[in-house]
Amino acid sequence: MSDPTQNCPSALELYQSGSVRACGRSLLNIPVGCISYSQICGRVIGYQHRSTDGPNIHIDDLNSHYVDGVSITRGSPRQHVWTLMAGNSETSLSSSNSCPCNNGSTVTVQPFVGDHYFCESGNKASSASNTLYTSDPLWDGQGWGSLESPCCNVTGIPWFHRDYGSNTTSDYIELRMCSDFDDEDTPVGYYEIYVK
Repeated sequence: MSDPTQNCPSALELYQSGSVRACGRSLLNIPVGCISYSQICGRVIGYQHRSTDGPNIHIDDLNSHYVDGVSITRGSPRQHVWTLMAGNSETSLSSSNSCPCNNGSTVTVQPFVGDHYFCESGNKASSASNTLYTSDPLWDGQGWGSLESPCCNVTGIPWFHRDYGSNTTSDYIELRMCSDFDDEDTPVGYYEIYVK
């Protein structure tokens, strides 16, 4: 959200640090109207606020806060499209809050996520502090730490893409910002979502 004259939708909180403006924590339903589609693609640029934990390894429920990051789903009941995770640190591994794709990580993703995710941390230190990390935006395909190199070597990044073949739908698409603690967030600065 680079235009200083624009505001976040009423259900979202504005985060601002210097010239960076981002909207955080809530959900946003994106209606597709009468359009039938079988493919979804898009990109999301976000920021890490405080000590995000990547996937919440104790929650295996798409309808809950299974990730510190952004959950993109479609329809009701929710069907997983893509997950954008915010790991805790670019430089240290943890058994519970690292990106699953980091070198040496033992963290796993929930079965409903599968390979349909991106994960990155904006924190270059070994532990997180009470800050909005703006120097390294998340999921933009740039600024990866050495542990995160496998996370950036994925097809298409920063764009995600799902192809459902001949199965068409006109389900609404939901972009939901999730976190397991009230003091953590992954505010979104920019998103694009397209259907075909």
